[in-house]
Amino acid sequence: MISREPTLERLAIAKSLLLTPFGLDESHLLRALAEIKAHRVDEADLYFQYTRSEGWSLEEGIVKTGSFSIDQGVGVRAVSGEKTAFAYSDDISEASLLDAARTVRSIAAQAQGARVKAGKRRIAEARSLYRDLDPIATLDSTAKVGLLERVEQLARSKDPRVVQVMAGLASEYDVVLVARADGTLAADVRPLVRLSVTVIAEQKGRREMGSAGGGGRFGLAYFDDACIGRYVDEAVQAALTNLVARPAPAGEMTVVLGPGWPGILLHEAIGHGLEGDFNRKGSSAFSGRIGQRVAAKGVTVLDDGTLADRRGSLNVDDEGNASQRNVLIEDGILKGYIQDSMNARLMGVAPTGNGRRESYAHVPMPRMTNTYMLAGDKAPEEIVASIKKGLYATNFGGGQVDITSGKFVFSASEAYWVENGKIQYPVKGATLVGSGPECLKRVSMIGNDMKLDSGVGTCGKEGQSVPVGVGQPTLRIDGLTVGGTA
Repeated sequence: MISREPTLERLAIAKSLLLTPFGLDESHLLRALAEIKAHRVDEADLYFQYTRSEGWSLEEGIVKTGSFSIDQGVGVRAVSGEKTAFAYSDDISEASLLDAARTVRSIAAQAQGARVKAGKRRIAEARSLYRDLDPIATLDSTAKVGLLERVEQLARSKDPRVVQVMAGLASEYDVVLVARADGTLAADVRPLVRLSVTVIAEQKGRREMGSAGGGGRFGLAYFDDACIGRYVDEAVQAALTNLVARPAPAGEMTVVLGPGWPGILLHEAIGHGLEGDFNRKGSSAFSGRIGQRVAAKGVTVLDDGTLADRRGSLNVDDEGNASQRNVLIEDGILKGYIQDSMNARLMGVAPTGNGRRESYAHVPMPRMTNTYMLAGDKAPEEIVASIKKGLYATNFGGGQVDITSGKFVFSASEAYWVENGKIQYPVKGATLVGSGPECLKRVSMIGNDMKLDSGVGTCGKEGQSVPVGVGQPTLRIDGLTVGGTA
C-alpha cells in the first residue's frame, strides 16, 4: 500500500468528513471567500470542524455515566483593521456557507482595510507531531469500563483510609479544515485523551482529597497498568498527606515550587500577560517592554506548540499557521509575545502559530500551547536545603490573575513547611499572593529537573477553553507572600 505524505493525508481526511458528505469541494470555499473579498477586508477565513467525543466516569465502584457526542459546523470570519465580523453554523451546506459569507461581508461597510490579495492555492506548511488516529476506537467499551474499575480496585487496595474513588476517561477525535482568502488551505486531525483519578481518604472524622491524571494526543493504550499505577499512587499519596497536614503559616517568606504542574503559576501569572492582544492594547504589565529585563538572570520561558504528542501541541493552529517554538523570555530579557494573525498584523510582526479557538463557533485569539521554563543548574535537593524558613509547594489547585497589574492568587493543594533545609510537615490552606513580573525577578535558584505536566491542563480565556501544557524545574522565589490558615 502506498501511503500519502502526512499533510496531504490529513487534508484528505478533513475533506472526506467536512466537504464531500455535504456536496462541497474547494470551488465552493473559493466562492464563499470571494463573497467576503468583494469588499475591503484585511483577512478572511473559513474554519470547518468535526468533533467526536466520548466520556466515561466511575463513582462508588460503578461506572455511572457514559456519554458520546458528535458536533460539526463552520465558522466564517472577516477582519478589517481591529474589527472582526463572525458568523457560524452547524449546518454545513453551500447555502449556509454563502449566507455566513454575506453576513460577515457587512463589516466592509465601515472598513478601512485593504482589499485582501488572493493567492494561488497553497497547502499550508504543517508539522507531524501526533498520529491521525481516532482514540475513541483504540479500546472497546468493555475495556474502557474495565480500565476504570482497575483504578477503583487499585486505589482502595493502597490504604484502608481510602473511602471513595472517582475516575474519568475522556477521548476526542477532532478534525479541522481552514481555508484563507490568501489561498492557504490547512487541515489537522487531533486526537486527545485524558484519564483523571480522585480519591477521598478519611481518618478520625477528617476527610481529605487527592487527585492525579494525565493524557495527550495519542490512543487509550497509553493508559497501561504502569501508567494507572502512577496516577493512583499520586492521588492516594496526596490525600493521605493532606490528612496529616497542619494549618499553613502566613507572611512573606521563601517559597520553593516543585517541577512540572506548578508551572501553572507561570502560565497564569506570566503567560497570559505575554499574549499579543493584551500587549497591543497596552493592558498587560509587559506591554512595550520588548528587550527589557523582566526576570532574573537564568529565567528562560518558552511557548512551544511543537512537542510530540503533548496536550497543548498543534500541527497547525486554528488559522492554518504551523505551530512554533517561541522564546518569550531569554535569560531574563523579554523577547516577544504570543501572536495570532490579526494581532501580529496590527503590531507589525509575524504570527507565532498561536491563533486558537475553542470550536468553529468561536473566533480565534492569541493563546498559549505548552508554556514552560527551561532548567538551570541546581539540584532540587540543594534548593530545598537552602530554605531557612519557608514553604515547599509541590502541587496547585485554582488561581486568579489580573492581566493589567500582573497580580495573582494561587492555592497550593500540596505543600510542606521547611526549616533549616529540612521538610518538617505538610501544610494545608497555603495561598500564594504576588505579582507575576515581580515574582520573576525574585527567582534566585533554578533546578536542573525541568519537567512537563502529565497532560491535564485546560486554559480559559474570554469564555473559551483550549487544552494546554505547562512545565518548569524546581524554583526558589524569595520574598513571596503566603496567605495561610495558622
